[in-house]
Amino acid sequence: MTYLLALDQGTSSSRSIVFDRDGHVVAMAQREFRQIYPQPGWVEHDPRDLWTTQLETAREALAKAGLKASDIRAVGITNQRETTLLWNRRTGAPVYNAIVWQDRRAEAACAELRERGLSDTVQQKTGLRIDAYFSGTKLQWMLDNVPGARAQAERGELAFGTVDSWLIWQLTGGARHVTDFSNASRTMLFNVHSQRWDDELLALLNIPPSVMPEALPSSAHFGDIQAAWLGAPLAIGGVAGDQQSALFGQACFSAGMAKNTYGTGCFMLMHTGERFQTSQNGLITTAAAPPVGAHQPFAGPPQERLHPPGGPGEARVGGKPLYALEGSVFIGGAVVQWLRDGLRAIESSSEVQALAESVPDAGGVVLVPAFTGLGAPYWQADARGSINGLTRGTTMAHIARAALESIAFQSAALLDAMSRDAIAAGGVPVSELRVDGGACVNDLLMQFQADLLGIPVVRPAVIETTALGAAYLAGLYSGVYAGLDELSKQWRAERTFHPTLSRERAAEKMAQWEHAVRQTTAP
Repeated sequence: MTYLLALDQGTSSSRSIVFDRDGHVVAMAQREFRQIYPQPGWVEHDPRDLWTTQLETAREALAKAGLKASDIRAVGITNQRETTLLWNRRTGAPVYNAIVWQDRRAEAACAELRERGLSDTVQQKTGLRIDAYFSGTKLQWMLDNVPGARAQAERGELAFGTVDSWLIWQLTGGARHVTDFSNASRTMLFNVHSQRWDDELLALLNIPPSVMPEALPSSAHFGDIQAAWLGAPLAIGGVAGDQQSALFGQACFSAGMAKNTYGTGCFMLMHTGERFQTSQNGLITTAAAPPVGAHQPFAGPPQERLHPPGGPGEARVGGKPLYALEGSVFIGGAVVQWLRDGLRAIESSSEVQALAESVPDAGGVVLVPAFTGLGAPYWQADARGSINGLTRGTTMAHIARAALESIAFQSAALLDAMSRDAIAAGGVPVSELRVDGGACVNDLLMQFQADLLGIPVVRPAVIETTALGAAYLAGLYSGVYAGLDELSKQWRAERTFHPTLSRERAAEKMAQWEHAVRQTTAP
């Protein structure tokens, strides 16, 4: 039997999953870690927590599977994307906490860039809007505000990376400072056309090029895990940011296919193939995870077990950039965590469906969870959450139902924007939505989502598609899979939710949502 190990470093927890060749979960381990909120709008992680919990879960998953590291063909890594780290190249010690993708401290710097008329330049080069969500201005903040950081960076002593780079650095003992194209495309510093760090953008943010990692295709040799960590050396053969990895794990390989991941946030991606399309409806363009690219593999010492003959660098599956349109909801499943930890309405997240189902509807309550601003398609950085439509008859069950519905409302707004962009480009609207992530197991939420969208919502048999995508990329690198056709045939649906609400009633509900958003964002 052939096995692949996926390391899935997320916003609230680290997970490791062992998959067999058929994409079945063999064993899984997960550990939550501390969230740090130094002041309103700031969100941080301790980089050491990310590393230690990830390593611990990898060891635990192997133990649960009854496997040794030598039984694993290759390792894939997927990660929370825009979260930004900076560390000392000599000691490996972080110079500051990781600044999480949700963090808004760099908004002032972004506003200055927008005021300078740079929005079009950034969007044409990177596909992104100028926003504090992305890594570039987070890195700029570190260099400007951590004592001594800029001077050290100028001397070539510091390394920047998203979480994948940080984990690879640790796993390889500092031998490799690399990232993949999909993570690089989320920094606001990467030209997605040339697939290179952009000198003009680095200069705009006053970032020394020496801190940047090498960018590779998503299926490539990213380095070898030191034997001391898991018991044997292992090749890291696949890396992708979590949402591009989920798109890949959902077998959305063709233009027009779309998926939505219901995690801490919600992230909807529609594959656009080789077409770089600038959204006219508040979405961003991002690099999709190609199996391989034109980049030459790392020319390290030959190790036949890690680098099978005829494998990486020889059989290319195209070298052109691939793209996707993306919409990001900042607060998705996190609204359930807020019900649990903030309002203390439930003791565990699994209780929310039963509480929401105890009432027939939300009773006119609309909750807009703009706890860290509103993402696509609204892009209202200063918005804050609101609960509209409260009456004397409102109960916690109504609020819980409105909280779940807010996830679907935000996702429906994304799909509507995506469909408008697709039609404008001469394509057709999305005809089905593949879903994954922890909250997609909630049947009430998935049915409401289908009702709002008016198209089937399809939940796969393996909902761990983020980790599965990383495993697939590593499997392609190591020769476990021959190509994309083989992976497409492995994708299986577990349940399809068909819309039951009339289009008129769905439109009324969306109108209520948009009214609540306007109230939330009004000056």
